[in-house]
Amino acid sequence: MLCCANGEYYTGSTYNLEVRMAQHNNGGGSNFSWKFLPVQLVYYEEFDNIGQAFRREKQIQGWSRKKKEALIAGDIDRLKLLSKNYSQYRNVGFRKLE
Repeated sequence: MLCCANGEYYTGSTYNLEVRMAQHNNGGGSNFSWKFLPVQLVYYEEFDNIGQAFRREKQIQGWSRKKKEALIAGDIDRLKLLSKNYSQYRNVGFRKLE
């Protein structure tokens, strides 16, 4: 996941992270990121195959900004609280169990 100069997050997948980062910062990375250079790598995961990486990319792309920031920070508890199921019912009066 990249943080672009405008503060937006870009999520993608690649076979070679170093090469892809160079492409992004040289304006050849994506239709989105080249408009907001420079970009900074803020989070990455490694997978055994590109199919797994692509599925994870699509999952993260669907997340809210707050959830992405929890992932970047490594805040697993916050990730759980921001999950779709939790947010659907956040005003119902559920309390986190200790």
